[in-house]
Amino acid sequence: MQERIVILGAGESGVGAAVLAKVKGFAVFVSDNGLIPSKYKLSLKAHEIPFEEGGHDASQILSAKEIVKSPGIPDTAPIIIKAKEKNIAVISEIEFALRYTSARLIGITGTNGKTTTTLLTYHLLKENGLNVGLAGNIGHSLAMQVAQADKDYYVIELSSFQLDGMYQARLNVGILLNVTPDHLNRYDNDIEKYLLSKFRISQNMRDQDVFIYNQSDARVNTVAKLPTTPARKISISMENRKMLMPIHNSKTWSFWKEGKQASSLPKFCLCKASTT
Repeated sequence: MQERIVILGAGESGVGAAVLAKVKGFAVFVSDNGLIPSKYKLSLKAHEIPFEEGGHDASQILSAKEIVKSPGIPDTAPIIIKAKEKNIAVISEIEFALRYTSARLIGITGTNGKTTTTLLTYHLLKENGLNVGLAGNIGHSLAMQVAQADKDYYVIELSSFQLDGMYQARLNVGILLNVTPDHLNRYDNDIEKYLLSKFRISQNMRDQDVFIYNQSDARVNTVAKLPTTPARKISISMENRKMLMPIHNSKTWSFWKEGKQASSLPKFCLCKASTT
């Protein structure tokens, strides 16, 4: 008997998750409280995935073993509360997609600047000939790429809402740019809860992984100094732009500080560093 999975929200991430679930042999049902855009309806129909729009049928949704929800749906939504009361796992599209790829992963988060940083990182890897995908909050479904044309590398822009739905996923490189008050209505108007949400980017990391953070951000720097992850930590600073110099050779991308090697990314970012 097929395992049943429900996708809540039929936007870019939801439809991508639905297609991946169908490819992996799940019994899939998609539910959207609003109207589903035509292009996404066509995709669901093409993959023979049943769906509903304009409301949630609790009997359809609460019979699932797992729910993949859109990051725009808050945990306080009635259907999510009911699902959790029934001990149904509720995860993000990113969490679901990362179960089915062995790609190397760079995740980027922060209140400001994450889209620019994500695009730049993707450009550097792509221009150096790597088979790399661009995904996440930037508007491209990770799950759809994994389902249709999996890559060797992914650069993923991650919002706090996406991070909140990640539990087992592990990134090889996590980058936290900054944290300033935003979206606090989703965090009980508590900046500390929002901050900890952003730090989920480093969860599950191992000692061979790398966590890069902005030490110029006082909130980020305070938490980053705590022993929250076994990953190697690299701090960056806008006040001291010469603090780290990236040096590339055929096997590693090393970071040098004051003439000494501070850390390296072995056999991962095989891209050329520029000092211009």
